[in-house]
Amino acid sequence: MHALPYWRLSGYYFFYFAFIGAFSPYFGLYLQSLSFSAWDIGLLMSQMQLMRMFGPNLWGWLADHYGRRMQIIRLAGIIALAGFTAFFWLDRLPGMLVAMAILAFFWSAALPLVETLTFDHLREQRGRYSRIRLWGSIGFIVAVMGTGALLDLAPPVGVLWVCWGILFGILACGLLVPEAVAAPHARDGQPIGDILRQPRVAALMAACFAMSAAHGAFYVFYSIHLAAHGYSKTEVGMLWSLGVLAEIVVFLWMSDLARRFSLRTILLACFAAAVLRFLLMGWGVAWVLVMVLVQLLHGLTFGAYHASAIAAVNAWFPGKAQGRGQALYSSLSFGAGGLLGGLISGWTWDAWGAGWTFTLGALFGALGFLLIWAWVREPADDPGVGGKGADPVR
Repeated sequence: MHALPYWRLSGYYFFYFAFIGAFSPYFGLYLQSLSFSAWDIGLLMSQMQLMRMFGPNLWGWLADHYGRRMQIIRLAGIIALAGFTAFFWLDRLPGMLVAMAILAFFWSAALPLVETLTFDHLREQRGRYSRIRLWGSIGFIVAVMGTGALLDLAPPVGVLWVCWGILFGILACGLLVPEAVAAPHARDGQPIGDILRQPRVAALMAACFAMSAAHGAFYVFYSIHLAAHGYSKTEVGMLWSLGVLAEIVVFLWMSDLARRFSLRTILLACFAAAVLRFLLMGWGVAWVLVMVLVQLLHGLTFGAYHASAIAAVNAWFPGKAQGRGQALYSSLSFGAGGLLGGLISGWTWDAWGAGWTFTLGALFGALGFLLIWAWVREPADDPGVGGKGADPVR
């Protein structure tokens, strides 16, 4: 019987998303302390999304063809740590762009491969995916709260030490996670082009692009937005953590939600929540209770959305196409979508102000809603992500 390496997989997710929890909310504040402009900050932070457009596809192709996922994951961990180390000596835009690109190119390689590895370890227990993935959310909370509290007492450079330590943890866990044998699939030989030409697949990928574009300003400027309105770094960390707590609750309930509602219904609710969330984010920052609601909506705009989308990709890209399917999901959504959202927000932040920048995010959410409503109509007997009664993580 196959032994599930639950804690080793969970540990990897913990450190991987802990890095996001320390990096995304606070690295922009560190860049601001170096007197970078809003455009420069947006450009630097957007490297994470830019490299996600290319890195995951290359690594996914290599993994699907050669089956050496863990070697790629470990190599990515080593070079990402080395790339980040350069930030301790850099404070000018050209050098930081190069270091950020190296970090992002290799850091982004790992997660799509770890997702496919996790599903191969789970085998017939795919409903347990959310129970493993929630440790990533816990890692995010620990990092965002701890880093926020640290930066209330220490100078902004403290974020570099926190992120370096977390990247070392990612590498250590990568050395411990074992490889898994990919299960054979009846549609192993199906060309990936045929899969992408399915209307539901194309619409899902386009909607995921829109959802990540909607979050572009959030990941780059939300902490700056809060700080500009008098929130302390500890309060900023608490609000980020609240969003991830909502995400954890959704992950725990995801199997029950999926038995009650179809994939399409869940995704429509997620995109509708995104429209409301970014409108409130842009225009309601002066009210703490509004910001609390904004972060609770993260449970839908990321938690339920991501669990449903990644499970759909896992089911709709069968067998040997799974690595490239997860890579396409990552590169088109978190990569291209996040890049567009981050770059646009870097320009509109100074030109239009925070309110209209986040309103643009709401418009991207509305576009995703329309794409799901019009074209994602999965058959009720589709295994894994079908109609009512199906489990999107099974």
